[in-house]
Amino acid sequence: MVERRHFMRIIYQSSATLSQANDEWTATVCDLSLQGILLTRPTDWQPNHDTHYSVRFCLHECDIELVMDTQLVRHCNDYLRMRIHHMDIDSASHLKRLVELNIGTDELLHRELEQLADLKRSINEQ
Repeated sequence: MVERRHFMRIIYQSSATLSQANDEWTATVCDLSLQGILLTRPTDWQPNHDTHYSVRFCLHECDIELVMDTQLVRHCNDYLRMRIHHMDIDSASHLKRLVELNIGTDELLHRELEQLADLKRSINEQ
Protein backbone atom coordinates (compact mmCIF):
# COMPACT_ATOMS: atom_id res chain seq x y z
CA MET A 1 0.00 0.00 0.00
CA VAL A 2 1.34 3.41 -0.96
CA GLU A 3 1.72 5.89 1.89
CA ARG A 4 -0.14 9.08 0.92
CA ARG A 5 0.42 10.95 4.15
CA HIS A 6 2.46 14.15 3.90
CA PHE A 7 2.69 14.75 7.65
CA MET A 8 4.07 12.44 10.29
CA ARG A 9 1.47 11.37 12.80
CA ILE A 10 2.35 11.00 16.44
CA ILE A 11 0.61 8.64 18.81
CA TYR A 12 -1.11 10.69 21.47
CA GLN A 13 -4.04 9.53 23.56
CA SER A 14 -6.23 11.97 25.40
CA SER A 15 -9.91 12.41 26.12
CA ALA A 16 -11.48 14.91 23.71
CA THR A 17 -14.73 16.74 23.17
CA LEU A 18 -16.14 16.73 19.66
CA SER A 19 -18.84 19.32 19.00
CA GLN A 20 -21.03 20.52 16.19
CA ALA A 21 -23.72 23.18 16.57
CA ASN A 22 -25.63 22.15 19.73
CA ASP A 23 -24.34 18.56 19.79
CA GLU A 24 -21.38 17.33 21.81
CA TRP A 25 -19.70 13.92 22.10
CA THR A 26 -16.82 12.45 24.08
CA ALA A 27 -14.07 10.80 22.05
CA THR A 28 -10.43 9.85 22.44
CA VAL A 29 -7.55 11.29 20.46
CA CYS A 30 -5.60 8.38 18.95
CA ASP A 31 -3.00 10.25 16.95
CA LEU A 32 -2.42 13.65 15.42
CA SER A 33 -0.25 15.67 13.08
CA LEU A 34 0.13 19.31 12.15
CA GLN A 35 -2.69 18.80 9.64
CA GLY A 36 -5.06 16.21 11.11
CA ILE A 37 -6.37 14.23 14.04
CA LEU A 38 -7.71 10.69 14.46
CA LEU A 39 -10.46 10.23 17.04
CA THR A 40 -12.37 7.22 18.30
CA ARG A 41 -15.93 7.29 17.03
CA PRO A 42 -18.35 8.12 19.86
CA THR A 43 -21.02 5.44 20.25
CA ASP A 44 -23.89 7.91 19.86
CA TRP A 45 -22.37 9.87 16.94
CA GLN A 46 -24.06 9.73 13.53
CA PRO A 47 -22.76 11.37 10.35
CA ASN A 48 -24.77 14.16 8.78
CA HIS A 49 -24.44 16.57 5.87
CA ASP A 50 -22.34 19.08 7.85
CA THR A 51 -18.74 17.85 8.02
CA HIS A 52 -17.39 20.70 10.18
CA TYR A 53 -16.64 20.06 13.85
CA SER A 54 -14.76 21.56 16.74
CA VAL A 55 -12.35 19.37 18.72
CA ARG A 56 -11.00 20.23 22.18
CA PHE A 57 -8.58 18.30 24.36
CA CYS A 58 -6.11 19.03 27.16
CA LEU A 59 -2.46 18.15 27.12
CA HIS A 60 -1.44 15.57 29.70
CA GLU A 61 -0.72 16.71 33.24
CA CYS A 62 -1.55 20.36 32.59
CA ASP A 63 -4.48 22.62 31.91
CA ILE A 64 -3.42 23.62 28.38
CA GLU A 65 -6.36 23.05 26.06
CA LEU A 66 -5.98 22.71 22.30
CA VAL A 67 -8.99 23.85 20.31
CA MET A 68 -9.27 23.21 16.58
CA ASP A 69 -11.84 23.59 13.84
CA THR A 70 -11.87 20.44 11.75
CA GLN A 71 -13.54 18.80 8.81
CA LEU A 72 -14.51 15.14 8.77
CA VAL A 73 -12.53 13.40 6.05
CA ARG A 74 -13.56 9.80 6.65
CA HIS A 75 -15.35 7.71 9.22
CA CYS A 76 -15.78 4.03 9.93
CA ASN A 77 -17.24 1.97 12.76
CA ASP A 78 -14.38 2.81 15.12
CA TYR A 79 -12.69 6.06 14.04
CA LEU A 80 -13.19 9.58 12.73
CA ARG A 81 -10.45 11.09 10.57
CA MET A 82 -10.46 14.87 10.73
CA ARG A 83 -8.49 17.52 8.82
CA ILE A 84 -7.54 20.58 10.88
CA HIS A 85 -8.73 23.79 9.22
CA HIS A 86 -8.08 26.39 11.88
CA MET A 87 -6.54 26.77 15.33
CA ASP A 88 -5.90 29.78 17.50
CA ILE A 89 -2.24 30.76 17.78
CA ASP A 90 -1.82 29.23 21.25
CA SER A 91 -3.23 25.85 20.17
CA ALA A 92 -1.05 25.89 17.04
CA SER A 93 2.05 26.67 19.11
CA HIS A 94 1.33 23.88 21.58
CA LEU A 95 0.61 21.40 18.77
CA LYS A 96 3.85 22.36 17.03
CA ARG A 97 5.76 21.83 20.29
CA LEU A 98 4.06 18.48 20.90
CA VAL A 99 4.98 17.30 17.40
CA GLU A 100 8.50 18.66 17.83
CA LEU A 101 9.01 16.71 21.04
CA ASN A 102 7.77 13.49 19.46
CA ILE A 103 9.25 13.74 15.98
CA GLY A 104 12.86 13.52 17.11
CA THR A 105 14.82 15.93 14.93
CA ASP A 106 14.67 19.59 13.96
CA GLU A 107 15.19 18.63 10.31
CA LEU A 108 12.00 16.55 10.23
CA LEU A 109 10.05 19.25 12.04
CA HIS A 110 11.16 21.95 9.58
CA ARG A 111 10.24 19.70 6.66
CA GLU A 112 6.78 19.20 8.18
CA LEU A 113 6.33 22.95 8.68
CA GLU A 114 7.41 23.66 5.09
CA GLN A 115 4.92 21.09 3.78
CA LEU A 116 2.18 22.67 5.87
CA ALA A 117 3.02 26.15 4.56
CA ASP A 118 3.09 24.85 0.95
CA LEU A 119 -0.28 23.16 1.45
CA LYS A 120 -1.85 26.32 2.92
CA ARG A 121 -0.47 28.42 0.03
CA SER A 122 -1.87 26.04 -2.60
CA ILE A 123 -5.29 26.08 -0.90
CA ASN A 124 -5.30 29.88 -0.80
CA GLU A 125 -4.39 30.09 -4.50
CA GLN A 126 -7.40 27.99 -5.51
